[in-house]
Amino acid sequence: MKLKLFLVAVLTVALGATQLHAAKIRVVTTLTDLADLTRNVGGDFVEVRSLATGIEDTHGVPMKPSFVPLLNRADLVVVVGFGCEHAFLPALLEASKNPRLLEGQAGYVDCSKGVTPLEVPKSTDHSEGDVHPYGNPHYMLDPVLARTAVQNICDALVAFAPEHAADFTKNRDAYLAKLDAKITEWKTALAPFKGAKFVSYHEHWPYFAARFGLVYFNTIELKPGIDPTARHIEQLVSTMKAEHVPIVVREPQFPEKVPALIAKQTGATLIKLPIMPGGVPDTDTYVAEMDYIVHSFADALKK
Repeated sequence: MKLKLFLVAVLTVALGATQLHAAKIRVVTTLTDLADLTRNVGGDFVEVRSLATGIEDTHGVPMKPSFVPLLNRADLVVVVGFGCEHAFLPALLEASKNPRLLEGQAGYVDCSKGVTPLEVPKSTDHSEGDVHPYGNPHYMLDPVLARTAVQNICDALVAFAPEHAADFTKNRDAYLAKLDAKITEWKTALAPFKGAKFVSYHEHWPYFAARFGLVYFNTIELKPGIDPTARHIEQLVSTMKAEHVPIVVREPQFPEKVPALIAKQTGATLIKLPIMPGGVPDTDTYVAEMDYIVHSFADALKK
């Protein structure tokens, strides 16, 4: 009799744990920064998977067969927006056959809602580049705009599970308080270098530069998604020398050879910076990523 009661108790606990696990909101994010923000807001009520690991090009995350069933079972998909994921996400969503996640539906969470894009092209033909047709989508490198993403994620979670609204709101407020303290710290760290110029490979950094008072001088790419020509590199080196540009940023998604050559020819410091958590070691969270970026800039500019 005691054995039967014990087995019933064990079964009850196991079923309860299974039901609790099943009750979690299944969220798929395109990028790792959005995954980190979702985990912070959703807490114990969410199960989050990111399609990216942090080392990929945000415009070209490789499409894996495993992504299709993942999206098929998801309750929400969280995206950067402004067409950032246009090369891989639409095909994955179509293959997943999950109507909840289609753009315009409640399960499609566009974190760019409320963000005013920079660098919106006058036309969307290939002469303006291939990957920024609706404006620059790299606003997550401005931590103030990341606050907007946090709010959009919170709104979507509350809409999906209103019974947990108080928890999501509490988590949101706690995370934003932490983020605001870090923003103050990061502004202080870069304040002595206001007006400092830098170039990068891809056009990732206009929002970051605007937020922290730096000057985004140029890109090594000719235009977004278009490789540099020899003439462009020659002109870039010449203007960098004339303007005394001290920093060349290389994102880990791109080869080192050309950025290193430009840095050597101009006397600039080459720094390798992540564009999302996981892009370089010890940057597994959004705050850790931004810490790494800010202090890498500050250390290089002190030289």
